[in-house]
Amino acid sequence: MNLSKSARWLVAALLSATPMLSQAAELDGAALSVWWGVPFAGILLSIALCPLLMPGVWHHHYGKIAAGWALAFLLPFAAVFGPGMAGAGLVHALAAEYIPFIVLLTALYTVAGGIYIRGNFHGSPGFNVLLMLIGAVLASFMGTTGASMLMVRPLIRANDNRRHTAHVLVFFIFIVSNAGGSLTPLGDPPLFLGFLKGVDFFWTASHIFPETLCLIGALLAIFFAIDTWYYRREGVTRADPTPDDHTFGIEGGVNGLLLLAVIGLVLMSGTWKPGITFDIAGTAVGLEQLVRDGALVVVTLLSLKLTPPDAREKNQFNWAPMQEVGKLFAGIFLTITPVLAMLKAGMDGAFAPVVALVTGPDGQPIPAMYFWASGLLSSFLDNAPTYLVFFNLAGGDPQVLMTTLAPVLAAVSAGSVFMGANSYIGNAPNLMVKAIAEDRGVKMPSFFGYMAWSFGILVPLFVAMTFLWFR
Repeated sequence: MNLSKSARWLVAALLSATPMLSQAAELDGAALSVWWGVPFAGILLSIALCPLLMPGVWHHHYGKIAAGWALAFLLPFAAVFGPGMAGAGLVHALAAEYIPFIVLLTALYTVAGGIYIRGNFHGSPGFNVLLMLIGAVLASFMGTTGASMLMVRPLIRANDNRRHTAHVLVFFIFIVSNAGGSLTPLGDPPLFLGFLKGVDFFWTASHIFPETLCLIGALLAIFFAIDTWYYRREGVTRADPTPDDHTFGIEGGVNGLLLLAVIGLVLMSGTWKPGITFDIAGTAVGLEQLVRDGALVVVTLLSLKLTPPDAREKNQFNWAPMQEVGKLFAGIFLTITPVLAMLKAGMDGAFAPVVALVTGPDGQPIPAMYFWASGLLSSFLDNAPTYLVFFNLAGGDPQVLMTTLAPVLAAVSAGSVFMGANSYIGNAPNLMVKAIAEDRGVKMPSFFGYMAWSFGILVPLFVAMTFLWFR
């Protein structure tokens, strides 16, 4: 039985089990052994190793490999816990998590891909720092994904006449795709979840602004030093092989309005609570989510319709990066389900040792351990539910967390956002920036090569931040 037949069999089995799905209980993480995390570990190792060991196979079949790991979880799970529970998990992963995620990502990718920033940019160290600083500021207002998709193409184009450019994209991921989104709920999904739970809109900005400023400032300084070394090593820069019009300008400006519409829709879904929900095979989906996702689809179609074709052509816009992210994250969102359930089980779950690390002998939470535990898990798990796990572990009362336990909430917020930069899969725009850069001919570091950069540069900075702010 090949993979496609297996997938069809699974879908048929789950459809036949649809009447049982609404009765399926919520997945109890305390009843799961750590072995249920093997498919998730498998897909991570596939992303890390397959491009190195068998690049041709990975390039043509990464979607099938991701689907294989998803089936490696779903089929045994259906056999052990029944098709009703397996189907409920699949529907929940799709309806509550993956579809909203991919719809928002597609809208941002399409809208930002229709904005062409014109100008004959020269990728000097100073200019690169300026672009990253602008991207970091934008990230807290339009999200790390929106800012990354808007700024990455001008950055690549500015540096297209340089021999060494991979480090430029690595620092771009550090700064724009992660650290820059730490100040408002619009910046990164974990903070938006906190906002939905009752954390004040400007609480994060008022409590981790020094940490954010320090991290971004240090990263820009380190980048400037490294980029200057590479720039001087290359010698006199030759003429730009792809010169642009010298006049600065923006084409596809209608997408600026559509980008504001995307931001407004995200805010609307977090503040408008009509109290109407629909049961989709056991998963409750609110009217606000349906309205938001439907409107985001309309925004995507409007962008494709209204953007001048020339603007997308100049941006070399295509769907390959979006397809890669969509297929890989489909497998990730499904196989991560038991891992998050085990974490949610706290001291009753397989990851009890991790939970125990964040609490002192006196029963009080340890901010430094919350920073590192939430951060390191966010490096490889979805940082939004990871944030929620530690938010609830610290009590889950937003008023207490914003006052008495403010250092703990600050630690969780900073760890979940900052350390998403530790790996390509720590935050969605990381993998998208990598895919876009490779599509434009930039040779990006491998999974472990990227982590050599992140652990060599980010981890020492995080250690210093721990002693300065999270003791």
